[in-house]
Amino acid sequence: MYRLLIVDDEEIITDALYETFARHMPDRLDVCKAYSASEALAWMERSRIDIVLTDIRMPGMNGLELTEQVQVYWSHCRVIFLTGYSDFNYAYKAFQMPNVRYLLKTEGYDKVMAVVEEVMEEIRQSHDMHELLEKSSEITCKLALLQQEEFLRNLLQNGTAYTGSTFEIQKELDRWELGLHASSSVYVVLGRIHSKDKHTHLERAQIQSSTQLIVSSLLEEHIVHVSVPDHYGDMVWLMQPRTEAEPGSSFIRYLEGTLELIQEACMTSLGISVAFAFGGKSCQWSEIPRQYERLRQLHWMKIGDGISMVLKDYDDVLSNQGQREFTRVSNRIEVMSGYLETGRIQQFYEVFEELVNELIQQDVTLERAMETYYNLALHLYSVINRWGLHQDIPDQRRLLHLNEYTCMKDAVQFLYQAADQLVRFKSSNEQERANAVIHSLCTYITEHLEEDLSLVRLAELYHFNPSYLSRFFKQEMGINLSEFIDELRIRRAKDLLRNADLMVREVALQVGYEAAHSFTRFFKKVTGMTPQEFRESLMVR
Repeated sequence: MYRLLIVDDEEIITDALYETFARHMPDRLDVCKAYSASEALAWMERSRIDIVLTDIRMPGMNGLELTEQVQVYWSHCRVIFLTGYSDFNYAYKAFQMPNVRYLLKTEGYDKVMAVVEEVMEEIRQSHDMHELLEKSSEITCKLALLQQEEFLRNLLQNGTAYTGSTFEIQKELDRWELGLHASSSVYVVLGRIHSKDKHTHLERAQIQSSTQLIVSSLLEEHIVHVSVPDHYGDMVWLMQPRTEAEPGSSFIRYLEGTLELIQEACMTSLGISVAFAFGGKSCQWSEIPRQYERLRQLHWMKIGDGISMVLKDYDDVLSNQGQREFTRVSNRIEVMSGYLETGRIQQFYEVFEELVNELIQQDVTLERAMETYYNLALHLYSVINRWGLHQDIPDQRRLLHLNEYTCMKDAVQFLYQAADQLVRFKSSNEQERANAVIHSLCTYITEHLEEDLSLVRLAELYHFNPSYLSRFFKQEMGINLSEFIDELRIRRAKDLLRNADLMVREVALQVGYEAAHSFTRFFKKVTGMTPQEFRESLMVR
C-alpha cells in the first residue's frame, strides 16, 4: 500500500481531493492531508510518504521549498505539483527536480487521478527487480561466503567471544570483509519470509538470496550491512549508518520506512511477504545475541504470521527477562524448536517425525535411542512449563521417565500427544490475541467517531505499523478499515439527523467532519441524499 499526502492551503480543495482518493482506491492508497507546508513536514516525521500532491504557491514555505525538504526525509518520494498558476518559471523549476510532475488545477480531478495512477505504476515498476534477481543465479556459494556466514552465526549465538579490544574485533571483521566498524554499535534486524507455496531447500535458498539483493539495493546508499540465514531459516542483518552524524531517531525512522519499501519490492518481485523486527536502539557487539533473541521473541508474540509487518523493539535497555541458558542439544532439536515457536507447524512435524522414527528403527542402538528420546522429551517438557500447560497435560512428568512405558512405541505415542497439544495451544492462542486486538480497535472507533481516525493515528495508538494494521484488519474482518469507519459514521449520522434540534453542522462535527460541506458530500455519496433531504424524508414517513 502506498501513502499519498495532499497539501494545499485551500481547505475545500484539500478536503475534496482527500475524499476522492480515499474512496477511489482504498486497497492500494492510504491518503493523508495537510493544510500547510509545516503540517506536511510533521507528517514526514511521523510516517513514510510515497507521493506528495501539493500546491506550488502557499503562504510561508512554498511547494518548491517543501519538495526540497520532502526529499531530505524520503528520497524515494514522488511529488506532483498542482497549481492554479500557469507560471512558466515555476513550471521550469519543478521540471528540474527529480521525481516531480506538474499539473494545473484547471485540468480537473480525472486528470489528477490519472497522473497519480501513473506515478503509482512508476513506483511499482521501480520495485520490479527481475533483472537484478536474475543476476543472483550467477553468484556461486564460495567457501569464503560459507565461512563468513558461519562467523556471523557464531556472533549471533556467542557474543562473549567479542568482548575483547576494538582492535581485535575489527581484525576479525576485516578478515571476513564485512565492512562494519568495531568502534561503532550495530542495529540488528530479523526478517521472516512467508510464502504460500512449499519450496525445496534449494528454492528457499534462492528466495533468501533474492531477498538479500533487494535489501542491499534499497539500503546500500545510507547503510552498511551484512546478512546471514540463522538456524531457524530466518534472515538476520547487522547494520550501521554510513555517516557518524546520523541522529539515532532519524536513522530509526529511515530504517523503518525503507523496510516497508523492501516488503513491497519482495511482494512485487518474488510474491512473498516478509515480516521484519528490529531494535529501537543500537547495541554493543557483546549484546548482539541478547538483542537477536529479543527479536525472535518479538516475532513470536506479535499477531499476523504470514503478513508483511515491521516490528520495533521499544525497550531502551536489553533486559534479562525471558533469557534462559538452554542446554545445547542436536541441531535438529534446535531447528524444530524454532519452527514451533514461530508457528511453522508443517516444518515442525517434519523434523519431529524424523526424530521419533529413529527411535523405532531396527538398527538403532539403545544409547542412541535414549539420547534422541530424552533430548526430544526434555524440549517438549520445557515448552509445556514455559507456556503454562500443566493442567492441559497433567501427566507431563512421564516424558522424563522412559522406563515407565512398556515399549518404545508407547513412549513415541505419548511424545505425539504432547506435541499435538502444544500445536493446538499455539494455533488457538494466536487467534485469541488477534480477536482481542480487533475487538479493542472496533470499540475505540465506535466511541471516538468525532476524533482523528486516520490509519496513521490508529496505528500509533495500537503500536502497529500503518500498512500492517490495514492488511491485518482486512484479513480479520473482511472489510477495509476505511469502509468500516464510514459505515459507523453513516449509521451515527442517520441517528443524529432524526433529532430535528441538531443542525447539520453539529451532526458533521459529531461524526468527525470539521467542514459541513465535506460531510454533505460524503453523506450524499453513500446514501444518494443530502443530510437535509434525508431528514425531510423522515418527516414524510
